[in-house]
Amino acid sequence: MSFTVLIPARLHSTRLPHKPLADIGGLPMVVRVARRVTQSGASRVVVACDDASIAAACAAHGVEAVLTRADHPSGSDRLAEACTLLGLGDTERVVNVQGDEPLIDPALVRRCALLLDERPDCVMSTAAHRIDAAEDFANRNVVKVVLDAAGRALYFSRAPIPCWRDGTPGVLPEPAPLRHVGLYGYRAGFLRRFPTLEPAPLERLESLEQLRVLWHGERIAVHVAGQAPGVGVDTPEDLERVRALFA
Repeated sequence: MSFTVLIPARLHSTRLPHKPLADIGGLPMVVRVARRVTQSGASRVVVACDDASIAAACAAHGVEAVLTRADHPSGSDRLAEACTLLGLGDTERVVNVQGDEPLIDPALVRRCALLLDERPDCVMSTAAHRIDAAEDFANRNVVKVVLDAAGRALYFSRAPIPCWRDGTPGVLPEPAPLRHVGLYGYRAGFLRRFPTLEPAPLERLESLEQLRVLWHGERIAVHVAGQAPGVGVDTPEDLERVRALFA
């Protein structure tokens, strides 16, 4: 199966400036991510960056990169431009892997690509895993998703969903709630169309751009993984934890 992995990389992160270039075991983080996802069997791995310094770091380590505009409002907009710059056909599969996931499971990346073939009724695919800690369920920074009977996303939220009306505070509902993993598969044609869709009120409220897809009546297939993916890097503390693992 042929698919392309696109890795959006923005130089000026709010919480961790120059994050894509952060050193992890002697390599820039975005290079670590690119090398890891090559194990997914992707036919092509490309970093979609907004600054020449990232492109140069990728080139120095043999990683393909494409330079996109610096004013994109979201990673999806950046990837849409990358699809055009790379000349990807409308039916070609694209998997979006965040540039701050050096421990992402390559098998999970491949699964998101396969899911697009299995679910022609869906314009996107993504992943989730069960939540086992009540504090994660209550945490607004942990995005939750609920599914329909066919394994498609009904809603994503930062709030604890589903709400267990008669439950005990601090006790998780059963079946277990699901944490959304920020990994997305698309067909290139839909990815190019996404920025033209009107942003959804719910998207603005929750600050979750995948809600735009549901608001416009499209469907997202969800693979429920058996375990959580590796640690992502959002803060300086996360970076030190990942550095320790590579050390």
